Amino acid sequence: MSKPGVPAGVLLAAGAGTRYGMPKVLAAQGEWLRSAVEALAGGGCDDVVVVLGAAIVDVPARARSVVADEWQRGMGESLRTGLAAISEADYAVILTIDTPDIGADVVARVLAAAHESPSGLARATYDGRPGHPVVVAREHWPALRATLDGDEGARRFLAARADVVAVDCADLAGGRDVDER
Repeated sequence: MSKPGVPAGVLLAAGAGTRYGMPKVLAAQGEWLRSAVEALAGGGCDDVVVVLGAAIVDVPARARSVVADEWQRGMGESLRTGLAAISEADYAVILTIDTPDIGADVVARVLAAAHESPSGLARATYDGRPGHPVVVAREHWPALRATLDGDEGARRFLAARADVVAVDCADLAGGRDVDER
């Protein structure tokens, strides 16, 4: 059983949101940003990093921002930037800006599962469909970074592992990415 350690939230919010029509960090007058930061902070992350790029905005007081200089390269570059910003953490709790119905209860459940798992890896699922948040223990960050490329975040890394705990969260949220207005 993994020992509970210090979790940090990484909110991926750097994209241009081309299908959505604007950067999603600006969606709903910043409400998606506020709710995602609250989900991570309320779910157990004392440190919450918002990765920005296409739009640079002020982040809520419970978070700090970093800019992915090469955000245009995709989600992989944003995740790489976020992981570098939480170098003191034991766990990365990864959430995307475009899943606005995910709350602190989902984050807490997935984080607890990662703490209890020997691998320190857990991922929310919604009626069997994988989603966010994803929790990755520090020991896996080098392997995760090695798989980051283009607009794919942790998907390839997670798919190659048999020890990721699937945490059903369908009773708490829908977990769907919002891609169009």
